[in-house]
Amino acid sequence: MKAVLIVHNAAIDKDVDEALNSVGIKYYTKFPDILGKGQSSEPHLNTEVWPGVNFGTFIVTDEAKAKALMDGVQKLREKLACEGVKAFMWQIEDIT
Repeated sequence: MKAVLIVHNAAIDKDVDEALNSVGIKYYTKFPDILGKGQSSEPHLNTEVWPGVNFGTFIVTDEAKAKALMDGVQKLREKLACEGVKAFMWQIEDIT
């Protein structure tokens, strides 16, 4: 099993949902109102100077779907990089 965390601008949440659907991922956990700064986008700190927030979408799935999702996020990065989207993947050792 693999875990994938996608951190993305709230404005592109529907695009991320479409990426999940396109690889058959039905179950996930969404974290709204995440604040942060990245290298390829403006800060999202929910302030007057730096408005906006990010979402985090956390998925645990099989390796094939995780890899396909990472490829989908890469395509989103190429299309929407200025909006901010990044994915992280790691191995899950156990689930109880």
